[in-house]
Amino acid sequence: MNDLPLTYQENQAVQSRKWLILVAVNLFTFMSTLDASIVNIALPKISAKLSLAMAQTEWVATSYLMAICAAVLFFGKLGDSAGKIKVFKAGTFVFLLGSALCGFSTSLPFLIVSRVIQALGASITMANSMGIITDIFPAKERGRALGLIGTFVSLGSIAGPSIGGVIVSSLGWEYIFWVNIPVGLIAIAIAWRVLPGDLIRSRKSMDLPGSVLFAAFVLLLFAGLLLGQQVGYRNTWIIISLVLSAVVFFIFIWVEARRKEPLLQLSLFRNSWFSLSIFCGFLTFVSIFCFNIISPFYTQSVLHLTPYHAGFLLMLFPITMVIVAPLSGALSDKIGSELLTFAGLMVIVIALCGMASLHEGSSLTLVGTWTAMLGLGNGMFQSPNNSLIMSKVPRTELGTAGSINSLVRNIGMVVGITVATTTLFGVMSSKAGHHVISLIPGRPDIFLAGMHIVFSLAAGISLLAAVLTGWRLWVSRKKVVEA
Repeated sequence: MNDLPLTYQENQAVQSRKWLILVAVNLFTFMSTLDASIVNIALPKISAKLSLAMAQTEWVATSYLMAICAAVLFFGKLGDSAGKIKVFKAGTFVFLLGSALCGFSTSLPFLIVSRVIQALGASITMANSMGIITDIFPAKERGRALGLIGTFVSLGSIAGPSIGGVIVSSLGWEYIFWVNIPVGLIAIAIAWRVLPGDLIRSRKSMDLPGSVLFAAFVLLLFAGLLLGQQVGYRNTWIIISLVLSAVVFFIFIWVEARRKEPLLQLSLFRNSWFSLSIFCGFLTFVSIFCFNIISPFYTQSVLHLTPYHAGFLLMLFPITMVIVAPLSGALSDKIGSELLTFAGLMVIVIALCGMASLHEGSSLTLVGTWTAMLGLGNGMFQSPNNSLIMSKVPRTELGTAGSINSLVRNIGMVVGITVATTTLFGVMSSKAGHHVISLIPGRPDIFLAGMHIVFSLAAGISLLAAVLTGWRLWVSRKKVVEA
């Protein structure tokens, strides 16, 4: 054991297969994030098949994200303690089991339980993937490697509507889950062949009180937010749920600040660049998921495209992103990340403003242009931002930092869904004169009124992130000049 290299960078056998390791990790990164969004375009079909209102089918998407948010910090800590690679491998099997069960679901409760199992597997792989890659790749290639893993994170998050549309039209909604099985088995075969043994383990005790408190906070918060859409936020139980979530969160922070080995390493947030990058990543996923939840209903219910054709139209986002993001990650190794993150966010703002101007008669060319621009901006932003986040973290905390990044990303997705649907139904209810929790047949004007407000709000959220990254860019350039 003492003859082993101290780091993976010193191990020539590991370095010779590091890109295969990246492929194996990215396959599960892609699938776990894809399954957060792929159900969105299938929601109308699932709603009709299971005789559910649109607001009820949202739980198919949000239960997955809620479970990931509740568990990801625990599994990141477990990875640091027991070994990131060992824990990652276990998560791959849990994810495939949940995927298989989802496809066999015949009722909403069974489907939600299956989604939670799938989410636990996803959270295990998400929490440790960035830490594994950061540990294996040398600093001169880390930006490109993290850029690629960031590409697959964002690609999986956004490609759902396009890939899902093709699958739903061709095979049926069950196959959006079953498609994970063959791809997952291939990824497992590669992973078991190329992943090395764990070198770094902190062997710290697990923070069970912190884990329970954080899970309770996530479940209370998002249950209150999502149920509030259906029954109204003045409902007594909704108010109690939201107030309790705030109380539990402050108790969690109080407990974590006093533990020797906390679930959440609060000291990481003392680095202002780390905190700023995490926050801007959160804002970006909120705004992007506003697009992600609204666009399938706009393309199918307003433009009257089939899921198949809507999927191909929305595929412009991931196609553009998969081209731009690796280039952005590689470029960040040479010129730094600050300028690229700022430019990417400004492109996102412009694209969302364009989305806010769409209407019933908008051409597919115009819709496709704004969709592609959104992919361009996201591709420019995500890779350098992930590189900034992981470069500020000590090696013994890579699993924790990766899990924080995954947590914030998934909370951003849930908040994006909540902001989009709450705003959409609020505006639609105001226009219709009664409480609305689904699309109104024959009234696309009411949906469009809500959609315009949602995209305008998303553009404002992205603009805030752009202002913050612009300030960071100005400070960085000022320090260079002064030096």
